[in-house]
Amino acid sequence: MSHFVYILECADGTFYVGSTSNLEKRLHSHNNLKSGAHYTKIRRPVVLRYSEEVQGFGVARAREAEFKRWSRVEKTDFINSQPT
Repeated sequence: MSHFVYILECADGTFYVGSTSNLEKRLHSHNNLKSGAHYTKIRRPVVLRYSEEVQGFGVARAREAEFKRWSRVEKTDFINSQPT
């Protein structure tokens, strides 16, 4: 089953990294629902800056952990290097 790893930019300019099996539903919850990540709930709206489809939950979690180890500069450079 495919999963997604994603980077959001919050209204305050910070980044949030996550993973999910349903990206559209997760983005909706980040921006609209009371449930979900507290971090994004208090920094709305959030904008999807990057997403990557991977095969399997374990792969998604490993990639998420990798992104979370990156500095803000590394994340910004990575996002800006992606084709639009």
